[in-house]
Amino acid sequence: MKSPFFIILVAGSLPLSCLFTYLVRQYAIKQRILDIPNERSSHSIVTPRGGGLAIVATFVLAVVFIAILGLISINAAIALVGGGLLIAAVGWADDKKSVSPPWRLAVHFLAAFWALYWLGGFTQMELGFTTIQLGWAGSVIAAVGIVWLINLYNFMDGIDGIAGTEAICVALGAGVLLFWGGSTGLAWVCLILAMAVGGFLVWNWSPAKIFMGDVGSGFLGFTFAVLALWSENAGAVPFIIWLLLLGVFIIDATITLIKRMSKGEKLYEAHRSHVYQLAVQAGYSHKQVTLTVLLINIILGIIAAMALYYYNYLGVIASAALIILIIAHLIIGKMFNIRISQVSSSGGKILGKSVEEAAAVIDVVDHTTE
Repeated sequence: MKSPFFIILVAGSLPLSCLFTYLVRQYAIKQRILDIPNERSSHSIVTPRGGGLAIVATFVLAVVFIAILGLISINAAIALVGGGLLIAAVGWADDKKSVSPPWRLAVHFLAAFWALYWLGGFTQMELGFTTIQLGWAGSVIAAVGIVWLINLYNFMDGIDGIAGTEAICVALGAGVLLFWGGSTGLAWVCLILAMAVGGFLVWNWSPAKIFMGDVGSGFLGFTFAVLALWSENAGAVPFIIWLLLLGVFIIDATITLIKRMSKGEKLYEAHRSHVYQLAVQAGYSHKQVTLTVLLINIILGIIAAMALYYYNYLGVIASAALIILIIAHLIIGKMFNIRISQVSSSGGKILGKSVEEAAAVIDVVDHTTE
């Protein structure tokens, strides 16, 4: 009886999220919760933000429901929902009115410690040919990793559809691998997440009618971190496979952070130096870049399946794929920079609009999409 129930729940998550996104968009327009382009934006049209609230509502409701029915681990559900709501709350506050970085970071670490407590920490990592014993240090590393994934997902949510596409690919890919390995409860949770994001992506696909906002991007980063740790601790899909599935975002965000640190740049300031942003500056459309990310994710999913099939070489295959991804990132980034330098800036950005001017633009956009 469980499978038909989950199928209905998964199928219903998509239209429910789509409806919630519509409602959030209407609210954001009325309350002037708007993303106004500036010189560092990859967009030129004023757009409502905070649509990720629909993902949060849909996913949390579904997880609470199946946890009450005893279909998934209560501890894992508490980790996901409790910490996720903390992240969503500070993200929503930041979308409405900016929250200072120290306060955001404090909430992020609080959510990370909460999740790790209910998951039982992170004491070992499976590599196929061996298992690395991490002890208490593993939980410390995991806390920092959770916070980094929360923030990097926010950094990577910069063009239409990219964060939603990444989330669907990772959730679906992990779900298939979990079903393959017999971890059906966790697999269904991943599919619910994919559908919840899918409903939002209907509105966020290029040209986006609403942006995800910190409420959604931070929540997705946290959720994937918790799912990866839950999966590792349960002996399901190993943690390193989750790193591989999230490779596009992790590699781009981490290498970009290291480059900016080496240049002495202020890390909390907005920028446009991620490879996906460079691609847009080089002349590629949001849709082209997002579809390329989709293709890369499909390839990474196939490699992840191969790594699990040849389990003794799990760590070797996954590590080799991540190294290749790093090399490709460096080469492509350099190519984009060369192309950008050869093209004279054409301007045309909509900069510095007041909230009133933004509202006028959004009214026009809203009417044209009805």
